[in-house]
Amino acid sequence: MWERTLQDLIRGLRANKKDESKFISQAIDEIRQEVRSKDMELKAGAVLKLTYLDMLGYDMGWASFHIVEVMSSPRIHLKSVGYLAASQSFQQNTDVLMLTTNLLKKDLSSKPEDVAVALNGLSHIVTPDLGRDLSQEITAMLNHSRAHIRKRAVLALFKVFIRYPEAIPQGMPRLREKLEDPDPGVVAATVNVLCELVYRSPQDYLSLAPQLFHLLTTSSNNWMLIKIIKLFGILTPHEPRLVRKLQPPITDLISTTPAVSLLYECVRTCITGGMLESTSGFSLARTCVTKLASFLQDPDQNLKYIALLAMVKIVPTHPQLVAEYQDMILASVDDQDISIRMRALDLVSAMVSRSNLQPIIQQLLSHLVRSDSALPSAAQSLLLHTSANSTGPKASTSPSQSPAYRLTLAQRILALGSQDMYDNVVDFEWYLSVLVDLAYVAGVDVGEQIRDQLLDIAVRVRGARRFAVQLMIKVLSDDIFLLNASDEGSCAEILWAAAWICGEFCGELAEPYKLLTYLLQPHIALLSPDIAAVYLQSAMKVFGTWAAELAARWDDDDLPKVKSMVELVLEQSTTFAANPNIEVQERAAEMQQLFTFIRADLNAHRPRPSAEFDYGAGSGFDESASSDPQFPKSLFLMQPLFRAYELNPVAPNAQACVPVPEGLDLDAWIVPPPKEAVSNGVEGQTATEVKKKHKKGKAKDKGKAKFEDVDGNGFAAPAPDHVETEEERVELERRKAARLERLRDDPYYLIDDRAKPKSDPHDVDSIPIVKLDDLPPPTQAGNPSLPRLRDSSSPMSPQAFVIDKTGEMPHSARASPSTAGEPPTLVIGSGAASPEPPSAFPVDTGTVEASLPATPQAIKVTRAKKKASS
Repeated sequence: MWERTLQDLIRGLRANKKDESKFISQAIDEIRQEVRSKDMELKAGAVLKLTYLDMLGYDMGWASFHIVEVMSSPRIHLKSVGYLAASQSFQQNTDVLMLTTNLLKKDLSSKPEDVAVALNGLSHIVTPDLGRDLSQEITAMLNHSRAHIRKRAVLALFKVFIRYPEAIPQGMPRLREKLEDPDPGVVAATVNVLCELVYRSPQDYLSLAPQLFHLLTTSSNNWMLIKIIKLFGILTPHEPRLVRKLQPPITDLISTTPAVSLLYECVRTCITGGMLESTSGFSLARTCVTKLASFLQDPDQNLKYIALLAMVKIVPTHPQLVAEYQDMILASVDDQDISIRMRALDLVSAMVSRSNLQPIIQQLLSHLVRSDSALPSAAQSLLLHTSANSTGPKASTSPSQSPAYRLTLAQRILALGSQDMYDNVVDFEWYLSVLVDLAYVAGVDVGEQIRDQLLDIAVRVRGARRFAVQLMIKVLSDDIFLLNASDEGSCAEILWAAAWICGEFCGELAEPYKLLTYLLQPHIALLSPDIAAVYLQSAMKVFGTWAAELAARWDDDDLPKVKSMVELVLEQSTTFAANPNIEVQERAAEMQQLFTFIRADLNAHRPRPSAEFDYGAGSGFDESASSDPQFPKSLFLMQPLFRAYELNPVAPNAQACVPVPEGLDLDAWIVPPPKEAVSNGVEGQTATEVKKKHKKGKAKDKGKAKFEDVDGNGFAAPAPDHVETEEERVELERRKAARLERLRDDPYYLIDDRAKPKSDPHDVDSIPIVKLDDLPPPTQAGNPSLPRLRDSSSPMSPQAFVIDKTGEMPHSARASPSTAGEPPTLVIGSGAASPEPPSAFPVDTGTVEASLPATPQAIKVTRAKKKASS
């Protein structure tokens, strides 16, 4: 019978690519016959072929016993085949492993070559049982006369320790002796084993520090030195005294070694081991940073990468040392390698401070600016084509054009500015400009983050509100965001912030009414519904503020201007009243109703003669006529809806500090469910009876219906023949008093407590008036179509920005441990801390009331009664 060797099997596989499975099936059948042969050479050859097929994915577990037979062969070349097949195919649950115990003991006490093969195979197939039975034999091999046997025994003993940890107390003293072995290979193997064992329990190996330190100062093997330094990096957190002992030799290694891998491991060990945090660690930290900085200028990209990676770990403890090489680090952000760029970004983010925030952000922002290049000419195209075919380096696309990198860069800029509640921002006017510039050049979806930061700064930093309003006016007047709102990465969310800031702080403007043209332009329909709703809401705020200021210094010549603005608002709001979004539709409907009322009042207003202007001087005219103001009362209609309370930031834990009022049961029904006995509001009647009576009344006589709508609100009231009892009247009065008392504290419900004469039930209640101080007259040069800022009355001085970090707490909030130690508001700027600026809407006092016109009388609108039809 012709026998096929391993080489023949490989040739056959290559020759039968089209029908490989059939060929392998035939080969396995031949191998099954060969392993049953009594010829050990033939059996070993079959096992060798089977080992090769196992590498291709074919199972050889059925031949485990035959592998043990080959392992027991006295010939070394056959024994090697058996151990090779066992190390590749045997698992922890292989049943024939129990048969190998005596075989392994025999081989470990045999010739050196048999011992070497047995140790190699044992390290792969060792089980807890084999480790228990063979630990003494393997430990004895540590004293073998030949160095390669001792080295193999050290590595095999590590696998025994892993599978059978009970052998560690017995074998560790003998393993420790191998650190002083005369052969450097045995010492290196021992250090490798200890490096793996120390990870599992560092405290148990602190006694090895003297021997390891001796090796650190005497050995010249770089790879072994790397392992020893790793060992000390694990041990030093558990033994602080090692830090002072290790600093001189590690400093010498960092300064003298040419091996970059050893240098990096020394720096890493200094960081993880806490060697840079001690009092004497400053000089070591400077040495590390100086050595790493030299790698940043090396043309090898690998050296740049590891230098940036190591500096990221040093900068938390020694930022001033890393900051000395800020220019070199920022230059790495321009590198073509994206991995180096990302590591440089990590380092820049870690080293940022108040002194270097502005140059760092400006540098990062410049990477987002796209270079608008024109189309190449014919000569340029030919040059590019020829250079592409040349052997020179090809121009690669800049990583800054990658959307993923641009998104990372934009998010990193936002994170650097808002770090620790804007703690590193010194000039908020500059940072607001950066946010707007980022919205223009980002080209990725970071609009929501920019919007949130703009709102946060405008609310928390009072000193920046004036500039924020001026900046947001420019954003509203620019059509770039408005026309590109549907594009991806347009950052149109900044319009949300611009409209809200201009509406909330429009008191900073001298001519707020000019904003209405931008807030109500037809292109708003292109925006998302949430942005359009903010536009409409801000338009009402702007008009309310402007109208109240105009009423305080009223002149009859302003009446046409007010009418034109009201007509503009009504005309534009009609378009949004049909918007499919319910939020936009509701706000537009509110605008139409309010401005329709204002238009009616403006049309009914009649200017009075000049003699009546002095209505408070006690002239001889009618007292009731002189008490009416000379301006339309509806000008004060909208301001109280938005300016009743000042908007302040809320403390993060404000809600948790609000105590539950006494007597309030949060689990009780607010509106109790109706009783089962009551159906359709009628007691004592079933639903069938009510339904029958309703049908009968509808078909025959509507006047005989049991119930009728007497109040015009659709509520069923008792029939006229119902007699109200005394108990029902008292209960109704009690409910009414409780409801009025509850609504008295509601800021959104207006109550007129004045005694009113009986009048038509359809009279409108009096409209309350909230007065505003008039601000200084505005003077500002610029585009006449844009609203101008008011003149600042404060003298020119270094700007101090006050950041409200704590937020506002409710008046009834209880003290909490988390708020007791909070720092006060932070003042940033070169000047001294300025007192808290007064509110833009001061509380009415006697002095203020003397300078403003008297509160106007309530506006009464009487509906004309319909004439009875004849």
